[in-house]
Amino acid sequence: MFTLSNLITSTSALIYKPNHQVKTAKMDATITTTADHHVATQSATTDHLSPPQPLSKNAQKKLLKQQRFEAKKAEKKAAMKEERKRKGERKRKEWEEKLSNLSEEERLKMIETRKGMRRERMEQRNEERESKTLRLSEAKKSGQKVVLDLQFSELMAPNEIHSLVKQIMYCYSVNGRSVVPCHLWLTGYAGEIESQLQKMPGFDKWIIDKDTGPYINTFESQKENLVYLTADSENMLSELDLNKIYIIGGLVDRNRWKGITMKKAVDQGIQTAKLPIGNYLKMSGSQVLTVNQVIEILLKFLETKDWKESFFHVIPQRKRCETEEQVAQEEEEEGEEGDEESEQGLKRQCIET
Repeated sequence: MFTLSNLITSTSALIYKPNHQVKTAKMDATITTTADHHVATQSATTDHLSPPQPLSKNAQKKLLKQQRFEAKKAEKKAAMKEERKRKGERKRKEWEEKLSNLSEEERLKMIETRKGMRRERMEQRNEERESKTLRLSEAKKSGQKVVLDLQFSELMAPNEIHSLVKQIMYCYSVNGRSVVPCHLWLTGYAGEIESQLQKMPGFDKWIIDKDTGPYINTFESQKENLVYLTADSENMLSELDLNKIYIIGGLVDRNRWKGITMKKAVDQGIQTAKLPIGNYLKMSGSQVLTVNQVIEILLKFLETKDWKESFFHVIPQRKRCETEEQVAQEEEEEGEEGDEESEQGLKRQCIET
């Protein structure tokens, strides 16, 4: 039966159903729009985070060179360790074989003799260490000041920095053995040089002075006494003045950087001087000396006050133009002396301050 109530209900259904559909459509559109916006934003963010730029050819070469250097270094270190192990085992076997061929009484006597010799060596080392410490301590108070300028690390390849660190280690070792040691300074060391120096056992106990800042700041109040030793100077060094502070550039392969230390000294307004090598001998080929060679020459001069003896004692024969008689004599002396020091020996001497 069709009544007024049914008519009202039907009409209401017709009125409200489209509105519900409109609201649902609006909601779906809103959700779709939000989702599209999220996708678009995520896409824009992904586009913004572009992949890293590839290394340049020079950077790739440097990286490859560094990797090869590290690999070669690790391989050399492992080979040296294995060689020391084999040498130790060989000596132990020889000692055991020697003892096995002796009677009990002879065996005990030989063991005691060996212990006595070891004690003597230890006592001798302790005496040498104490004497070295005393000499270096006195040099810090009143010795000739010599500065190693290590601010050139950015100009050197990793293998060159490694070579320079070994030269610094040798400088400290030879200074400790010198009859008249100098007051050694290290300045301007940072980055890779500082990292490698800090890795050396005993570096913190070295009896020297150190400053990671530039020497020009370290000796600001003594600028008039600074003298940069450089082969490009026109001033010939005749004597060493205790009031002066002599600076040596810590740079390996200086042939690539002609005149760099001279330019630095001129820019800073400090004095320059060169060793009087030309007055006593002729150099063959490159006239560049290593850092430790310059240090050794200065130390020898402090001991002998003789430039000629200092140069001939330090500069290798291959860099000198000499007569056949002089060459033969030096080769004979070198054959008798042999290889005085290895890297391991240097490290031991540097640790034993």
